[in-house]
Amino acid sequence: MKTNLSLRDRLAARNPEKALARGHELHAAGEHKRAFTLFVSAAEAGVPDAMNMVGQCYLHGSGVSASVLEAAQWFSRAGKAGHVASQCQLANLHMCGLPGRLLNQPAVSLFTTLDTPEPDFAAAETWARLAAESGSAEGQSLLGFILTNGPEVLRRPEEAEGWYAKAAAAKSASGQLGYGLILLGRAETAEATVAAVDLIKQAAEAGVPKAHYYLGLVFEKAIGLHANPVTSTAHYKIAAGAGVRNAQAKYGLALLEGRGIAANQVEGETWLRQAALAGDAEAAALVGDLYATGGGLPPNFAEASMWYRRAVEAGHTTAARALGIFHLQGAGTARDPDEAAAWLQRAAEAGDAIAQADLAALIATGTTDEKLTTPPPVHEWFRAAAESGDAIGAYNYAVCLAKGVGVAKDEVQAAVWLERAAENIVNAQYWLGMIKLEGRGVDADPVAARYWLRRAAEFGFTDALVALADLHVNGTVGERDHATARDLYERAANNGHSGAMFALGALHGGGHDIPTDRAIAFSWFQRAAVQGHAQAALMLGRYLRLGLTGPADPVAAARWLQQAREAGIEEAQDDLAALPVTGQTGHD
Repeated sequence: MKTNLSLRDRLAARNPEKALARGHELHAAGEHKRAFTLFVSAAEAGVPDAMNMVGQCYLHGSGVSASVLEAAQWFSRAGKAGHVASQCQLANLHMCGLPGRLLNQPAVSLFTTLDTPEPDFAAAETWARLAAESGSAEGQSLLGFILTNGPEVLRRPEEAEGWYAKAAAAKSASGQLGYGLILLGRAETAEATVAAVDLIKQAAEAGVPKAHYYLGLVFEKAIGLHANPVTSTAHYKIAAGAGVRNAQAKYGLALLEGRGIAANQVEGETWLRQAALAGDAEAAALVGDLYATGGGLPPNFAEASMWYRRAVEAGHTTAARALGIFHLQGAGTARDPDEAAAWLQRAAEAGDAIAQADLAALIATGTTDEKLTTPPPVHEWFRAAAESGDAIGAYNYAVCLAKGVGVAKDEVQAAVWLERAAENIVNAQYWLGMIKLEGRGVDADPVAARYWLRRAAEFGFTDALVALADLHVNGTVGERDHATARDLYERAANNGHSGAMFALGALHGGGHDIPTDRAIAFSWFQRAAVQGHAQAALMLGRYLRLGLTGPADPVAAARWLQQAREAGIEEAQDDLAALPVTGQTGHD
């Protein structure tokens, strides 16, 4: 590189110290190319400060094309000569990851592709330790960070605390933050907590963005201080603006919820997007949730899928379950049970209990292709959870045993695990009630069946409401109680159960221990028939054929009776044959 140097510059270049001084003067004046030439002149003469400045120029592209490798080479020369700032700079570069080509190793060709940079904490520790042992507060703070957050093999918490303490005593802001976090993590008294928070405050006042993030957590979680959403969000905002990814997610969520700040969904989503694009898994999942629910607008499942996928790539397991459900339902994508199974399995293997249950249910339907989806050991997941005392795991394992999912069908053992789950799981209460009623895997016990079905019905479990109502209708345990049965059927019918609607039609139709009301019976038969209940369609057709609640309507009757016959109700044919030939227009 040719640079026009003034006479003064050329005279300064003859003396390394003068070259360095003149370089600083030119650098401050914005004459970066001339400054770089003088820095190189002094560096090649062996001046460590000049070597550091050449490294800085390469690192920042100041007066020369930016090159991290060239920068690292000059920092290395300066660091080996004892230049503390260069040692700290090298520690930082190695933590961020230098290109895979070793320093001083020539490229094979101009088109050689460098390896993806990988952090090298071992090299970072070497340089940070040199700086720390020379008394550098920055080096001490860096070493504390590496010994705390580096790979497990390098972690030495007690030594890290010592270095952080030295850095904090020297008023290093990063040292104050690191030392404050260590003290906060083990604080057991209010005094110790306040002292730790004070150190973090000092780091924030010195302008450390992450210190603001941690103060946001302190005020949000009321750690040693009273909770203060306004102050918490204000700290998150400062850290978010400085590029702290976690703070961007927190600030975005605060804006969405109006926590400590006026709610602003558009701005909140913007911050969440920024955090998600920077790799924050929770933020990506939240953006996915926003698109999945719509937030007052129609949901956009395709967009939600994109963000959920980004969340999964960052390690978010619940997002994998959401993707599985999207593929199962065909929301925002083609319906694909095998793709659904793949995503559910990913979440399930990460310990997501809901995904494990969803995956088991999907496989039990038989809609997945065994060539594409190898059945995972869901029964083993459930058994492990069940044996650890987890009630949901016990229920799911019982279902596997009852249906033969992954294991041989075993209703006896299914009953054992249902007994363990029933105290806390409403689904288990229903299942246990039914197997005791029917004597599957256990001796039939109608009294116990009624007890468990009643327990499940109290929670509004629809099938339990119907089963318990059936017991009252038939007097299976005790006397018949059609009024109670009616109330139970009505609760189930309001949940959309067509069988309960049909039963209500039958109860009100006469011959039971409640007043006969064929108009009400007709209404319930009609609701059930519309949902496709074949027996209800038969009864609705008969009411219309015979005119039991008004004038006969043979056309409408024919339509419902035909629906019943097509559903397999053979006696509907006799009713159809009894209809008169008419050209009238029917009604429902």
